[in-house]
Parts: sequence; structure tokens; C-alpha cells
Amino acid sequence: MYARLVDDAPQTFRAIPPDVKIRAGAREEGSATYPILPRERGDARFGRAYVRCQTVLQVAERWSVAELAQKVRVYPNLQQAQRAALYLIRSRQVQMERRLRRQRGRGREFESLREFRAGDEYREICWTASARRGHLVTKVNQVERSQTVWIVLDAGRLLRARIAGPSKLDYAVNAALSLAHVALLSGDNVGMLAYGRRVQQRVPPGKGTAHLRVLVESLAMVHAEWSESDHLRATETLLAAQKRRSLIVWLTDLAETPATPEVIEGAMQVSHRHLVLFGVISQPELNALGRAIPENVQEMYEHVAAIEMIHRRELLLSRLRQQGILALELPPGTLATTVVNRYLDIKETEPYIRTPRMARHWTG
Repeated sequence: MYARLVDDAPQTFRAIPPDVKIRAGAREEGSATYPILPRERGDARFGRAYVRCQTVLQVAERWSVAELAQKVRVYPNLQQAQRAALYLIRSRQVQMERRLRRQRGRGREFESLREFRAGDEYREICWTASARRGHLVTKVNQVERSQTVWIVLDAGRLLRARIAGPSKLDYAVNAALSLAHVALLSGDNVGMLAYGRRVQQRVPPGKGTAHLRVLVESLAMVHAEWSESDHLRATETLLAAQKRRSLIVWLTDLAETPATPEVIEGAMQVSHRHLVLFGVISQPELNALGRAIPENVQEMYEHVAAIEMIHRRELLLSRLRQQGILALELPPGTLATTVVNRYLDIKETEPYIRTPRMARHWTG
């Protein structure tokens, strides 16, 4: 018997519905496979399967419809998050903690006391303990744990731009998942806010394997919108959800407009209470135009326009840095790695953030 099957697969899985042929002998089973490549995260639905069966001599046939409708969910790139976690384990934080090898003299969280050794910093001497024991005693600090990290994802129209296949939002979601995985392994609480015109997903801070699964499910449902994001609404939502000082990792892009983008104003409002790591996803084509040497009038105009846009982005990021915001412009391909490394640097070297009025401690 011969059979021809057309499967009603989602367009995000295949541009053309799969059409496969199956052959089976008497009292035998036949099967066929076809490849799929999901292009978007979130829920997709497979519909019916339309079957056309023919006899061996092809003198008779029968048409039928198989009710095989089902919903499937496409998740972010979990392998990238796992690679980032393995990098962490092999490099510094988790390896250090699991083998009980604390970083001496780094961080600001007290761990223990020990006798003074040559090379120790004098500022780490505990004078009260030294007076009681009759010899110098040094304080041993470790990297702070149980902090709160919020990952803020812009899912507006600017993040729809595609670079080498994936969209900017895809790169941002993968970076968010990698950072969440690493931060949870480091003992921090992780929350997530994804927004467009409205808040799409909001996950309160938490920790543990179960919380990571919640983050994965929420990130799978983040989708890019066609309209401009409402950054100020997202700012209000974030400030209402997180009162105590925390680390905010904001992944977004900057609109090419003469006015100051709302996302800049929102980041400045958040920085009054929190430490902000502001990551702007760069555009490789724009940077290439800025570096290229024009050979004709058309290329000259394109070169000048690119230089102007690059200069404006640099001015906006410089304005954020003047406000104490850790503003970076990051290539899409290295977004996840750079964000994770910057987070680890903050954990180790910047536990205290000073403001003009007082020294604030980054604490959840």
C-alpha cells in the first residue's frame, strides 16, 4: 500500500507544509520523517494530517483526515545557558564554592578570622580581635550571596531586527537565560521582567531549580512586538516590584531619534535606587558602514549617516555612565558571555555602590 501524507505544521516550523510518502506491505507498518526548524519561541499548534492511501496497483484510493492536533512549546537555547554555567563552574564562582575555596580578601561579606600573614592588607585587620588575642588578626571576606538580580528584556520593535538569522530579541533571551542560570548557581535570587507596550512576563525573584524552570517557561513566551515599547511603564512596574536595592540587567536597543529615548530616562530613574547594568545590542552592519571607506557618493552618504548614528549612541551611553550606570554596547554574538562575565565582575569587585549622599550596599 502507498500513502501520501500532508501534515498541517505551523509556518514557524516549516514555510511549506510537509508532504511525505509512506509505503507498507500487507500487515506491515510504514513510517516517514521530515525535518523542522522552529524560528520563534512560544506556543505553536500542529493541525490535522491529510492522508491519501492507494492500493499496490494504484487502482483504488481513499482519502481521510487524521485528527492529530496538538500544541507544542519552543524554548530558548538551553545549550547556551548550560555552556555558560559550565564556564562558571570551571572558572571561578561555583568551583570556588563547591570546593570550599573562598576568595580571600575579595568581596565584602564577612566569613571568618585568621592570623595575620605577610601580604594581607592592613585595612582588613580586625583590631578588636587582635587586642583580645595579643597578635594581629585578619578578617576573611567572601563574595556576597543571596543578592537580588532582575533581568529586564525589551521586546519592542527595535528587537525584531535580525542578525545572521536570529532576531535581537532571540540573542537577548538567550543571554537572559544564561545569566539566570549562572546567578542561581551563585546563590542569588533572580527575577525577570519582559515588556513591550505592556508587560508580557513578570517573574518575582526566587532561587532553585524549580524557579529556573519557571524562568524558562516565561522566556519561551516572550515575543517581539511591532510597536515601540513603553519603557516608562516598565520602569514603574519594576520600581513597584523591587523596593530594596538590587542589580538590574537591562537588555535593549536605542531608537535613532533626535530626542532622548524613553529607555534612557527609565534607566536613570531606576539607577536612583538600584545598580543598573544597561546592555545595548549593537548593529554589526552599522559599525561596518562606519569603518568602511566610501568609494562613491552613495557610499559617502551612507558612511556619514552611520558615523552620526554611532556617535549619537556613544553620547547616550556616556550620559548613562555619568549617572553611575554600567552602560555597554554589546555585539549580539558575544552578548551572553559578556553579560555573564560582567555580572561576575560586579559580584566580586563592586558590592558597594556610592552615591553623592551615602554609600549604598547592593543587597536583596
